[in-house]
Amino acid sequence: MSAKQNILAKLRNSLIGTTPIVDNFDEGLVTRPWTYPQGERIAQLRKLMEAVHTEIHLTTDAAWPALLAQLLRDRHLPNLLIAPGTAHGQRISKHWQHQADLPALKAYDRPVEAWKAELFNDTAASLTSTVGAIAATGSLILWPTREEPRLMSLVPPVHFALLKASEIHDNFYQVQRQFNWAGGMPTNALLVSGPSKTADIEQVLAYGAHGPKDLVVLILEDQ
Repeated sequence: MSAKQNILAKLRNSLIGTTPIVDNFDEGLVTRPWTYPQGERIAQLRKLMEAVHTEIHLTTDAAWPALLAQLLRDRHLPNLLIAPGTAHGQRISKHWQHQADLPALKAYDRPVEAWKAELFNDTAASLTSTVGAIAATGSLILWPTREEPRLMSLVPPVHFALLKASEIHDNFYQVQRQFNWAGGMPTNALLVSGPSKTADIEQVLAYGAHGPKDLVVLILEDQ
């Protein structure tokens, strides 16, 4: 018997003859104070995210590619990393075909080992999707995939994120129920509330130390 199996066996044996404690969990304790009318979720999310230097823009499904293009121009960013196999990556590629003065597009379409130096040293911004957000904490929910790896939201200095207004949830408990995380946690779900920041060195707050220094969220309002 391995050490792990031995420990587990002792724990199981210690429960023999005991009476389980009644589960008196009250769902309202973790939902009632952090539940918002549907029309207030955007405002709540925006208030919390802007408080930690996140930039928020309200737009629509039809207008977001043009808005993204303008934001890139305004920041003088030379390139944008996209996931070409995603629906939003294809939208951007199509929009770029009709514009002559836009930053170059980079496709995340190969193993990181094949272009690590370029990704880390010569990629100014990235665009990723989200699977929702949490109004109570002011957090985006990112769920990296093979098409859209974690490095897309971690490495480039500027991270643009797409969020559907209809996918803003009230609280974390609601999110866990929505995605049935009790039945199986995702391997790499992320909650992101703002750009990377740290005050480890002399208690001086610095942005971009461990990830993007700028987070820009495009919220697609329902039409």
